[in-house]
Amino acid sequence: MLVARSGDKLQALGRQLMAQYPVKIDHLSLDLSIPDADQQLIAEVADKGLEVDLLINNAGIGSAGDFAYLPLASELRMMQLNMQTLVALTHHYLIPMRDRRQGTVINVASMACFQPSPFMATYAASKAFVRSFTEAVAEENRPFNIHVMLLCPGATETSFFDNAQMKKEDRQTILGNAQLQTPDQVVTSALKGLEKGKRITISGFKNLLLIRIAYFFPNKAITRIFANAFRPHFQQQASS
Repeated sequence: MLVARSGDKLQALGRQLMAQYPVKIDHLSLDLSIPDADQQLIAEVADKGLEVDLLINNAGIGSAGDFAYLPLASELRMMQLNMQTLVALTHHYLIPMRDRRQGTVINVASMACFQPSPFMATYAASKAFVRSFTEAVAEENRPFNIHVMLLCPGATETSFFDNAQMKKEDRQTILGNAQLQTPDQVVTSALKGLEKGKRITISGFKNLLLIRIAYFFPNKAITRIFANAFRPHFQQQASS
């Protein structure tokens, strides 16, 4: 069952997958950032008689800018999608997984989940929530043969930046010369992580190395580095 806002893209992806693999694809066009959208999805899945043994909470949006000047409604909408919908769906499908004593949940966070990120403050905080929540729920459900895994990709070639309505200059400021991963690379990392029974999977060797290096520095130092890099662009933009 594929769920996203764009029905046409889901249909096309479904046809592609069914042509490549012996699977049946259902899809639902739904904006999961809307409150109670999770209930609509749950009802649709139940109506189709589907049993969810693998839940992938991948839907998410981001934002960048001086928090004081970012639209509050957009920040709250991001929190709804990145945190509340993820919690609601995980909560609902864990119960039948426990009854069957098997199941898998993958919650997609970000490299941003490991430290505060000035000028991406709400986004990074929402992903830090996903990290903490996932690690805790993973341990709660370990005795029930349920594998809950956190997937942390870095910058990836998707529509993430377009959906976040980031300008070209914003992307350049955040990414610099960083090389983007492809979705296939991230999926491959996720599958390897599942196979090895990992609780946290960081996609990409460079990303893993950066996180390990960051452990040696206090958050105050890391946030200062980010702020000094991003401040000239985003605060000038906010004041103009």
